[in-house]
Amino acid sequence: MSKTSSDKVFQLIRSLSKAEKRYFKVYTSKQAGDKNNHQYLFDAIDKQDEYDETLLKKSLKNPTLVRSLPIAKTRLYDVILRALDAYHSNSSIDAQLKRTLHCAEILYKKSLYGQSQKLLDGAKKLAYKYDKHTSLLEIFMWEKLLIEKDNYENIGDDELEAMMVENTRITKLIEVYNDFWGVKSRLFNILNKRGKARTEEGLTKLKSIIDDTLIDREPEHLFYQSEYLYNHIYSAYYFGVGDYANSFKYLKANVDHIEANLDKFLEEPNIYFSILTNIVYVASQLKDFDAVFFYLKKLRGLPETMDIKNNEDLEIKLFSSANSIELTIYFLTGEFEKGLEIIPQIENGLMLYEHKLNSVRKAFFYFNIAIIYFGAQKYNDALRWTNRLLNDIDISKSLDIYCFGQLLNLLIHIELNNKNLLPYALRSTQRYLSTRNRYFKFETSFLELIGKLLKSPDKITENEQYEVFLEKMRDLKDDQLESSAFEYFDFVSWAEAKASGKEFGEVVRAKATMPQV
Repeated sequence: MSKTSSDKVFQLIRSLSKAEKRYFKVYTSKQAGDKNNHQYLFDAIDKQDEYDETLLKKSLKNPTLVRSLPIAKTRLYDVILRALDAYHSNSSIDAQLKRTLHCAEILYKKSLYGQSQKLLDGAKKLAYKYDKHTSLLEIFMWEKLLIEKDNYENIGDDELEAMMVENTRITKLIEVYNDFWGVKSRLFNILNKRGKARTEEGLTKLKSIIDDTLIDREPEHLFYQSEYLYNHIYSAYYFGVGDYANSFKYLKANVDHIEANLDKFLEEPNIYFSILTNIVYVASQLKDFDAVFFYLKKLRGLPETMDIKNNEDLEIKLFSSANSIELTIYFLTGEFEKGLEIIPQIENGLMLYEHKLNSVRKAFFYFNIAIIYFGAQKYNDALRWTNRLLNDIDISKSLDIYCFGQLLNLLIHIELNNKNLLPYALRSTQRYLSTRNRYFKFETSFLELIGKLLKSPDKITENEQYEVFLEKMRDLKDDQLESSAFEYFDFVSWAEAKASGKEFGEVVRAKATMPQV
């Protein structure tokens, strides 16, 4: 049986909105030729939850179509793309500009130069309004051709000079933007693959990217996208080195910048979404819950703010981020029972969006749910979700979330008093950390604790071990290179609870004040 979810036409059809599907059918109904085959094959593929070519062939009643299925799918793919191109031809400023420039090109090649120039004038106004600089360079190119075709008879010296100066200015704006984009990409390439800096070498690497390559911030060389990138770079850098106060400062600057230029960001809602998600998370780590709820409200109101309707991709992201953040808040404040209340709706969302959530988002959900169950002392449920994180999701085992999933697994076995399983789990985690070069100070101290607990002859000795571990944790929490470990789990409060005989939730709640909302 040929069965794969990687078939490109299946993926494309699955990505279509209801409105796009309706338009496709209208679009093909107006075409001659094998339109019926296109619609017929489209409907047959659309009915499948997972692509299965064997079942698809059985459902098709046309033997000729079955025999030529690879060719038919290729043609269908092309037709869908053409339909989407027509449907979205005026859906964005970039699309409008591309369409206008294409028409200007057609008119130019028909020697209708005046008409071509008129279209270029309109395109230029639109491009300037929305800072579409690459389109401006293309407009300048066509204007140069129009000037040359008249042998420079219809342009004065001053006008020509101004044109060249403006061309240079726009080129510089693009150059600075590209420089910023390069810095951002080098920075995020490290952060996404290696996580936050946990060694002096890691700190030096991140700092060198900022110091060596971030060069030009002269106001005349910036436009709205460059300003966004500048703030984005520094918020990410400070996040990567564990300086959340400065990260928050630049994130706030970006929120203010986006809101001041909202008309220019309307076509890129993911940018605003990303910034709001990040600032809510950083505010939660700073325990600034007033800011958390202030920006969380903005995040949930984003579709209305940006007038977004029927955007499933954004719906999925909002579901993922808003609920993950809410779980984080309940964990940080010790309100585990409130966390339990929203888990059913999260489970429903996970089922609904199962095939559209990426693995990393799922992993964070599983981890946060496991922590809520842990805090609520429902350790078997916590273990079930941790096992799903470690065993059921295809993610890089180098990611922080996988590492701390391993450590949470050990914590749960401690609470369940699974001393028969702990030695195996400990050895497994030790091997994992060793092969991934993740033996940092925190991980080393934590695994040492587990080893000593397994050898402790009585409760008194265990409490002594927790006291020793607690002192180490208090020191490490203030260590810039180790502090990121405590974002995933409050090991200090856990150690305090174990050493004092208190409930973990009681200790957490005593340190946090939940705001009234």
